[in-house]
Amino acid sequence: MSRAPMYAGVIPSAGASVRMGRPKALLAVSGESFLRRTVRALRAGGCDPVCVIVADGERSLAAEAEAAGASVLMNPAPGEGPITSLRIALAALGDSVAGFAYLPVDHPMVRADTVAQLLDAARASDATLTVPMYAGKRGHPAVFGRALFAELTDPALQGGARTVVHRHLPEALLVEVDDAGVLTDIDTPEAYTAVLG
Repeated sequence: MSRAPMYAGVIPSAGASVRMGRPKALLAVSGESFLRRTVRALRAGGCDPVCVIVADGERSLAAEAEAAGASVLMNPAPGEGPITSLRIALAALGDSVAGFAYLPVDHPMVRADTVAQLLDAARASDATLTVPMYAGKRGHPAVFGRALFAELTDPALQGGARTVVHRHLPEALLVEVDDAGVLTDIDTPEAYTAVLG
């Protein structure tokens, strides 16, 4: 019996959290940090390995990611945008995976069963891009197939992963999920208060 293609999980966490005013990754919901929640959702959903990319020198984030069971990768130039973190992850993964689920750390409400549903759909369809939908809106995590790796690592790419998603939406597999967490972006103090409320 052949093994199902493996998909990694990628969590970019090297940003400055300017809108939040403090590191988003270490904020907690129900006693668990955003970082631990996103790692747990990806791991329990079937991603292996799960890579967390942090800014060089961010020891507290690295320790939190390792404690959650993730591989930690350092981004020496986080100011150049999230695409640098993604490229570092893709370089580390090499040819070891069929694709990856990309889950920003500020989306900690995504459930593991949603990740599993997306990975199952990606495997069954061999889609190059799989995107969750909730209430008619696209959310996270997007699942990128290996066919998009070259495009994501192209130095000429402007706009990062979002640009690649928009280019490939016409052929993307859109998966309806019963998880409002795919739309819950907690990147401001107001959004954080609303989730806690």
